[in-house]
Amino acid sequence: MVLYVAPREGQVRAGFISGRRVGGAVVRNRARRLMKEAWRSLSPMATPGFDLVFAARPEARGAPLADVAGEMRELLARARVIGR
Repeated sequence: MVLYVAPREGQVRAGFISGRRVGGAVVRNRARRLMKEAWRSLSPMATPGFDLVFAARPEARGAPLADVAGEMRELLARARVIGR
């Protein structure tokens, strides 16, 4: 997964994308659903003032929620959107 961050005023907003290289429509939708579910658990820890875009990569195919959430937490911590 790749994280794009842009500063802004107000609450944090998040978007989720997955391109055709991830797979067919079913696979892309599952990847987006997994990212959204992982974000729901991490969003209360997020610092306000950011726009975030999470982009799924082909390696996301078949990944369990725990792996997606762990990678998302790591990316957010590296971008200093949440504390470690």
